[in-house]
Amino acid sequence: MKIEPTPLAGLYVIEPRVFNDARGWFMETYHELGYGQAGLDARMVQANHSHSRRGTVRGLHFQHPHGQVKLVRVVQGEVFDAVVDIRRGSPTFGQSFSVMLSAENRRQLWVPLGFAHGFCVTSGTADFVYQCSDFYAPSAERGISWNDPANGITWPDLGGDEGSLVVSAKDAVLPTLAALYLASPDLLPLWDGAPA
Repeated sequence: MKIEPTPLAGLYVIEPRVFNDARGWFMETYHELGYGQAGLDARMVQANHSHSRRGTVRGLHFQHPHGQVKLVRVVQGEVFDAVVDIRRGSPTFGQSFSVMLSAENRRQLWVPLGFAHGFCVTSGTADFVYQCSDFYAPSAERGISWNDPANGITWPDLGGDEGSLVVSAKDAVLPTLAALYLASPDLLPLWDGAPA
């Protein structure tokens, strides 16, 4: 597999090795020892699968406490995937990174602890699969505004205005990162100084 570092410490784009032959193709989507030897060391305990239509925005979500390392990928369709570093004290606090993930490019994104994560579906529909290093904890479920300009995310133009996007009622009222930090900084994870 090919592991590409990003400007945000601990965040990696992964391109698994794909074996093609006359029957089709095969790839390993996760191997605990192999990923661990590459420095991506997290025990995955939960796997999730979402199906969404074009224009759906999910995010930007995180858990704290009970933070989750996530390994995300698309198995059908295409999404614009985005993260924001929300680790208090991190030199890249508030900075974002985005990447296109699709069934065709088979890329994965390794999202370490301390990042808010979300995506927008750019194909007709998309199936999004992600593994997590901790279980879903409703009391620790948190998020920040997906469309706050301060995040620095340039969301894809799907040919309509922002009102044509599909956002849940809960996600539509998430606070900005700045507002959350000012009101309740303890709801954000603390940077441990390690590249993860």
